[in-house]
Amino acid sequence: MGANYTLVRYQHSGEKFEILVDPDKGLAYKKGDLKDITNVLLIETIFTDSNKGEKASEGKLKTEFGTSDPIEVAKILFEKGTFLLTTAQRKEMTEQKLRQIITIISKSYVDPATKIPHPVIRIENALEQVRFSVDPFKPAEEQVKDVVALLRPIIPMSSENIQLALKIPPDHASRCYGIVKNYGEIKRDEWQKDGSWIAVVEIPAAMQLELLDKLGKATQGNLQSKIIK
Repeated sequence: MGANYTLVRYQHSGEKFEILVDPDKGLAYKKGDLKDITNVLLIETIFTDSNKGEKASEGKLKTEFGTSDPIEVAKILFEKGTFLLTTAQRKEMTEQKLRQIITIISKSYVDPATKIPHPVIRIENALEQVRFSVDPFKPAEEQVKDVVALLRPIIPMSSENIQLALKIPPDHASRCYGIVKNYGEIKRDEWQKDGSWIAVVEIPAAMQLELLDKLGKATQGNLQSKIIK
């Protein structure tokens, strides 16, 4: 595949249809970031084999897509077909998606013995021992379970929740309330007469250190915390 163009390919009932598109604009259109498909197509022609220059007949297009308008057919090909990433695009998107998957795992799973998240480098090293093909288009959240299933024989992992009791002094209570709310479910809370805030929040065990780090910075270390469940 040349760096100056790529294909969108659709195969159905033994028939193949292809369009030539700009790689970057095509990817932007596929992601929904670009709306006008006319800026994506290098040529408004539907091929049955672009390498051989074989064009699809109007009759074949009408039979398959209900229209012979190349713009309308191109929209259908993007919707139903496969966007062929260039080598550089696939490498970049795969690496980005893998980083997202690792981040989600590090924030959602812990070592069941210590209740502490595995370091990112440990997850990365374990991934090198398993065979997992990252789908660059599939959301990272949807790929996490498959990755975890492969990693569990190598590193123990659990996705337990904990309940954390917190007491925040008056000067920082309002700000910390917003931080805590974004990390988990506040099971119960109470504002004290002096303006301090006490609460019990349920969060993924893997998020404990990150939450306490943010609260520590917000309060200059002036807070109380305890795992109660």
